[in-house]
Amino acid sequence: MKAVEEIEFKDAAGRAAAFASSSADTETPGELQGEKLVLNMGPSHPSTHGVLRIVLELDGEVITKAEPDIGYLHRGDEKIAENMTYTQFIPYTDRLDYLAPLANNVAYALAVEKLLGIHEKLPLRCQYIRVICCELARISSHLLGVGCFAMDVGAMTVFLHTFTEREKIYNLCERLTGARFTTSYTRIGGLARDLPEGWSDECRRFCREVLVAVSEVDQLLTRNRIWVDRTKGIGVISAADALAWGLTGPNLRGSGVDYDVRRANPYLVYDRLKFEVPLGSVGDCYDRYLVRMEEVRQSVRIIEQCLDQLPAGPINVDDGKIVLPPKEKVLTRMEELIHQFMLVTQGVNCPPGEVYFGAENPKGELGFYIHSRGGGVPYRLKIRSPSFVNLSILSHLLPGHLMSDTVSILGSLDFVMGECDR
Repeated sequence: MKAVEEIEFKDAAGRAAAFASSSADTETPGELQGEKLVLNMGPSHPSTHGVLRIVLELDGEVITKAEPDIGYLHRGDEKIAENMTYTQFIPYTDRLDYLAPLANNVAYALAVEKLLGIHEKLPLRCQYIRVICCELARISSHLLGVGCFAMDVGAMTVFLHTFTEREKIYNLCERLTGARFTTSYTRIGGLARDLPEGWSDECRRFCREVLVAVSEVDQLLTRNRIWVDRTKGIGVISAADALAWGLTGPNLRGSGVDYDVRRANPYLVYDRLKFEVPLGSVGDCYDRYLVRMEEVRQSVRIIEQCLDQLPAGPINVDDGKIVLPPKEKVLTRMEELIHQFMLVTQGVNCPPGEVYFGAENPKGELGFYIHSRGGGVPYRLKIRSPSFVNLSILSHLLPGHLMSDTVSILGSLDFVMGECDR
């Protein structure tokens, strides 16, 4: 019998087919196939990055079947949204992909602003600051993704390098928003506050320092023999499979599909900025790692352009029925007092209609579908969370791989259970 490990596999389907044929062709009459083992990986396992449970069926150390099981963290965010005003739901978006709360805030606010018809009327300064926030969130998420991926495979030093840089991002978030983790910084129609004095210079310094750290990680991993052996040719997702399973973000681009929402459907000021969209060629774990590393560099490039082009001016739309009026006017004028009372108690008065807005989040396309029947509360809100969609390919991808490859594949997909069990 030819060992499964010796068979050359082109993709996940090839692995499963080769394993099936190698088992079936060698079975003789009267010979019983070895008993298969069912193994629960998670929901309490370091490499499942939260509360993911995968029911694995094993023949020896080779996976013959894999079924992801989610729901251990379900919080009912979509139903909660239907019982809150549009503004009150902003803190809940922090808890979706809790590694990139700033980006979640922006995507949700843009969806509501599209419903209101003001998404193209946002002040330029607001748009530039939002882009800076989104790219800082992308860098933070990729640093954690690469760091945890490397640690899962055994490279502890990389994890320490990436977390050192993430701590600097948290310092920037704390100065900008008043919070380090769950920021709730974006508002419908603008931002909670403007950039504090000296923040731009701190951000520029971070951009210089994170590039040095990324280069160090590159030297530690990219040509490391152990890292290459654990990631190259493992978890191959073809471009056709990536599209068929609805993958987005680095997992899609790692398979060579040139699709980035920021480029395909530009929003905010992304059409004014120059950046490259990195692509893989094979679609394996190694390619997905390389794509994220290059995306960090491109995010730094975007942030530096935004800081160079950042204009002066307001950060909120000039509409007292959408944005809370200035406090001094609330205390001295009746009209502003009424507007604030209505906004706080009843929410923004959105027109009836249905909208969908998708933004390029670190994990992929984060989309919000809003069905409004008028008033300050959505009738229906549906979240397209990229981690949920990306994980759906596991049942197709894992069979034919060795048990030890599961850790590498999960790390390369870079998911977060907060938005899977939304």
